[in-house]
Amino acid sequence: MTRLSVNINKVATLRNARGGNAPNVVKVALDCESFGADGITVHPRPDERHIRQSDVYDLRPLLRTEFNIEGHPTPEFIDLVLKVKPQQVTLVPDSPTQLTSNAGWDTKTHLNFLSEVLDEFNNAGIRTSVFVSTDLEMIEYAAKAGADRVELYTEPYATAYLKEKEAAVAPFVEAAKVVRSLGLGLNAGHDLSLVNLNYFYQNIPWLDEVSIGHALICDALYLGLERTIQEYKNCLR
Repeated sequence: MTRLSVNINKVATLRNARGGNAPNVVKVALDCESFGADGITVHPRPDERHIRQSDVYDLRPLLRTEFNIEGHPTPEFIDLVLKVKPQQVTLVPDSPTQLTSNAGWDTKTHLNFLSEVLDEFNNAGIRTSVFVSTDLEMIEYAAKAGADRVELYTEPYATAYLKEKEAAVAPFVEAAKVVRSLGLGLNAGHDLSLVNLNYFYQNIPWLDEVSIGHALICDALYLGLERTIQEYKNCLR
């Protein structure tokens, strides 16, 4: 079964726009779990423009499903993850000024750095995932660095899907086969939606997890959060 992890960053963005605590990030996360989400993802950034470090600490003792913290492995991020000890940490190559994650790691160039960071998390008993493109060499070097999983960056798929879905998914299927041959787990995320998720899943049914935030929260404005989560779960069946 492919698990659905709901990224709640956009909920925190809405809260931060007015200050205060509405919407309540912790309550939304717990509601997502009760509505069927298999996990919660957060991406704390240095400027705390959405998820704050305090949110991460508030969420950890209350979540009943899998907690995934993603981000760029700065010293502050590494310290946070080691203190909180989520079930999974996902490393992304964001700079502090990036609006959103928009590229995978060059795992060959950063092999030594990633190896050191991954060793630290693996030794702490935290499952590790590295955000990568479909470039097969980047996947191979993620394995060499010691990652437990990779997360495929799926924006190129989502962009091309509306034009020619067979061509859009083809490089992801090839990459997913290489991931499996290397003995790595497989996650995917970025711009997956109710429009394109089921086709992606049909072609790569051995996906371990998808992490979805922006599209899911947008859909929830129209459908409601509970129905939206169920619709996304239906795409993974």
